[in-house]
Amino acid sequence: MGLMDAQEYDPRPAQRRRRIAFIAAVLVLVFLVAWFWPSGRFRYWRQWSIANQFFRAIEHKDFDVAYGLYYHDPDWKKHPEKYNTYSLSQFELDWGPSSDLSVVQNHEVDCVTEPPKRGFSSASGVAVVVTVNHRKTSPTIVWIEKKSDTITTSPLNFEALTRDSPIVRAICQE
Repeated sequence: MGLMDAQEYDPRPAQRRRRIAFIAAVLVLVFLVAWFWPSGRFRYWRQWSIANQFFRAIEHKDFDVAYGLYYHDPDWKKHPEKYNTYSLSQFELDWGPSSDLSVVQNHEVDCVTEPPKRGFSSASGVAVVVTVNHRKTSPTIVWIEKKSDTITTSPLNFEALTRDSPIVRAICQE
């Protein structure tokens, strides 16, 4: 095959490669922005969902389901002796109508954040900031362990959680 017998140059494959590379770069950029967004909705999706289910169960006064979510054990009724330290009746007192939250009519998960690091170790869980009954001035903060998905009250208040990150503080208080 001689030089004059070569096929004519077709720019379409090169254009297609450039388009695919551009789309891939945009998708990676969108993923990174979503992953590192200060609300933590995508990075801590599992914990966000657990907190949402927990407060939805409390809203519907389904304390059995909420208690199972609290301990991440939907079959807790089969072995209630395992949870003698924090019984269902005490749970209902703490989260029911007689609690500080009173009757939970609505909730909104505002953000999920990790507390500031101490040294080189990360925290074992994340804090979920939830607005209950439209009370933005005093958000409810629950702690969800990353490995076991159990829920407890947060050991840190809102100011301690967001002390090092004013962006997270602003996003959580929207």
